[in-house]
Amino acid sequence: MKITYHSHSFIEIVIDSWSILIDPFITWNPTIKSKVEDFFEKTILAVVLTHWHNDHIWDTEIICKKTWCLLISTFELSNYFAKVKWLINLHPMHIGWEFDFWEYKVKYTPAVHGWWVADMISWYTTNPAWVIIRAKWKNLSDKEIWSYREVSIYHAWDTWLTYDMKLLWDYDKIDIAFLPIWWNFTMWIDDAVIATRDFIKPKIVIPIHYNTFWLIKANPEEFVKKVWNIGKIINFGESIIL
Repeated sequence: MKITYHSHSFIEIVIDSWSILIDPFITWNPTIKSKVEDFFEKTILAVVLTHWHNDHIWDTEIICKKTWCLLISTFELSNYFAKVKWLINLHPMHIGWEFDFWEYKVKYTPAVHGWWVADMISWYTTNPAWVIIRAKWKNLSDKEIWSYREVSIYHAWDTWLTYDMKLLWDYDKIDIAFLPIWWNFTMWIDDAVIATRDFIKPKIVIPIHYNTFWLIKANPEEFVKKVWNIGKIINFGESIIL
């Protein structure tokens, strides 16, 4: 299993020969090293969205249409892509539910942020969400029997520090957490440290949402130093292997 941090909030989970994309922001992203065309030839199982803001959904439509992958999002956001963008392979969800797609599970939990989307004739709004993905892959045991392993990946995207994060430790037992560390729009480094140490308590925490634009400058090394040995920096375009 491989996890690639493409920059900003764009995460790619790769298992065997297929991928799950979270918040693909490629076009107009000044820090990304890939082109949107690079994903057209991949086996994309799903694009998972946390909320509607351009820096989170920008390339969703073209990736879904070129690869015929599934789009997973909140109910209202799915309606937007169905009615305005004419996507048909959709799976709408809402806060608190978890759905098993066999190769992976997806769960949405509440976040503190805002969004809305409008077109010429209508507008859509819903709660923003954190997303938890439980990715599964085959593991060959010592007895040469295939079994499935599962890892819980938490993506916090844009959110303020909230006590609801403690539920992630109490109920969801997060293995890998991606937390924003910028300021102005989301929690900053010290908030993310509290979320990591006191609430979520993941096995690995990776900072995201920084240094894409001038307004969100942050030092990931400062964050990693404050969360001791569980913090890990993934440079833009690089991966970690689990």
